[in-house]
Order: sequence, then C-alpha cells, then structure tokens
Amino acid sequence: MLHLTRHYSRCYWELSKARLSMLVVATSGTGFILGSSNAIDFPALCWTCMGTMMVAASASSLNQVFEINNDAKMKRTSQRPLPSGRITIPHAVNWASSVGLAGTALLATKANMLAAGLAASNLVLYAFVYTPLKQIHPINTWVGAVVGAIPPLLGWAAASGDISLNGLILPAALYFWQIPHFMALAYMCRSDYAAGGFKMYSLADPSGQRTALVALRNSIYLIPLGFLAYDWGVTSGWFCLESFALTAAITATAFSFHRDRTKEKARRMFYASLLYLPVFMSGLLIHRRSNNQLVVEDEEGSVKSLSGMETSVGKDENVYRKNKRRHLMEGTPARPPVAYASVAPFPFLPAPLYDTQ
Repeated sequence: MLHLTRHYSRCYWELSKARLSMLVVATSGTGFILGSSNAIDFPALCWTCMGTMMVAASASSLNQVFEINNDAKMKRTSQRPLPSGRITIPHAVNWASSVGLAGTALLATKANMLAAGLAASNLVLYAFVYTPLKQIHPINTWVGAVVGAIPPLLGWAAASGDISLNGLILPAALYFWQIPHFMALAYMCRSDYAAGGFKMYSLADPSGQRTALVALRNSIYLIPLGFLAYDWGVTSGWFCLESFALTAAITATAFSFHRDRTKEKARRMFYASLLYLPVFMSGLLIHRRSNNQLVVEDEEGSVKSLSGMETSVGKDENVYRKNKRRHLMEGTPARPPVAYASVAPFPFLPAPLYDTQ
C-alpha cells in the first residue's frame, strides 16, 4: 500500500509539472497581493493559491495526455509517467478532470466567479489550444505567452473583484518575458523539438537571426513597465530604477545572442530570464503602494495646494483692500484682482462678486 501511494504520488507530481505549477502559483499570489487594496486577506490568498495550483496541475496533466506520442520521441520527456508506462491514460485523464473541476470550484466559492472564470479559460486555452498548436504552427509560443500572463490577472481579480489598468503590469511583464525565455529554450533544444514533431519558431530559422531578433524586441518591450508601475500608482519611484537595471541586464544578454547566435549565448539569455522574473516580482511586492499610502500622499498634496492658495488669497485680499481705499479716495471703482477671481471652486463658474462700495 505504501509503495503504491509513493508511486502514484510521484506520478501525480510529474503529471502536474509541479515546479512549473508552483511558478504559476507564485505569479497568481503576487497578483493577489498587488490587487489587495490595503490589508491582505491571507486566508483568501491561500485559497486562491490552492485553487490556482489545482487548475495548473490539471492543465499540465492534460497537456501530457495529448502529447504522449511526442514526449516518447524526445530525450528530456521520454521518462514522463505516460510515455514510460508508469500510469495509464484513463487514470491521468481522471486525475486531471478531478483536480481541474475541484480547483475551479474552490476559486468560485472562496474567491469569486471572475477568478474562477479566468482559471477555467486558461485551462482550456493551455490544454485545448496551445497544446495542439505546438504541432501545427510556430504561433504557439505567443499563445503560450498569453497563458502565462493570465495567472497574475487571476490573482488580482480574486483580491479586488475586477480587472483594472494597473492590474496589467505583471501580466504584461510575464507576456513579454516569456518570449525571450522560450526563444532561448527552443534554440537550445532545436533537435529535440524537431524529433518530437513540434513546430517551434526556431526550427524555421536555421540562422537563428529572426529568433534572436524576436527575443531582443520583446526584452526591450519590458523596459517601460517599471515606469508605468510607478505612474499608475502600483509601486514607489525606486522600482523604476530597479526595474530598468534588471531589464537592461536581460536585454544585454538578448543583444549578445543577436550578435553571436550560439547555444552558449542562448543559454545565458535563458538563465537571465530565470533570474528576471523572481526579482521583478519581488521588487513589485517590496515597493508596493497601498491605497492608504496613495490617499495620504493625495491629502498632503491637497493641503500644500490649499495652503498656497490661502496664502495667495490672503495676499490678494490685502492688495485689494489697499487698492479699494486708494480708489475710494480718488473716486474711481476698484477692480477685483485676477488671482483672487481665479479661486472660484470650479473653473467654469463665474468669478466671485465684490462689493465696490
């Protein structure tokens, strides 16, 4: 009995691509924290991560069910549970279906329907769109990038109940990051992918020039994200500098690969991409700004503005009184000061009236 438990536990672990699924959970959890307005609901965070893990495990298991013949032809995948015969296809399908439905239901009950819908949609996109596309067209890489960008959006939706513009920073980073990451992997493993029958972008590019150019272009696309995170109120200004330095590093490796298209340069870009994501997410969390911080900053700005306005109004009133006395002595009406007239509560309302008597 103990032997069977260990056997199937190991098979489920491998079917779920547990390390990849935990990365998905990390991005979803980061999205949840960023989407939390002030205090983080840790029980809800745990439920969200658990539901995400289950759905990701289901998608990865279905992926291996559909690719069993392809995996059997590749060295790095031939020992997976299905091609090696350690588990049967019906068993794997039952496992994938059960854990997928349970994970979606968990998100629907413990988070919200939006998060559950995003999880279910991503499962379908990964297992039933991205997986078959790998054997049909190189566009599969870009579809896979969309799949990878959805989990942080799921986490944000689970925390906030909606999807907003500033919630797209981490999904955008994941989308653009995945292109150089996958291009490096596809270039290093070209022979393996060719043996498996996968239509990767690098296989139609013998020189590697277009592959390297795509990687470089998407690395450059990462550069503005740190500045947008600050501009949209997601992080403090320090994150701009850190993000720029981090993005410059991965862009430098992509540029190096573009100049000299060797497996060694592709490997360096691959390792740089592995470093980029955890550091970028850590920076987002460290420099995260809550709604309370934004409100305090807005209030301080308003107080300063109001103080300046009051000072200006006070000065203008004194000038107006002096002018009024002078004009009364001269027998001519006083004219309201322009600066004082400009402090009407709304710019489209008429300026205040003044008593010139």
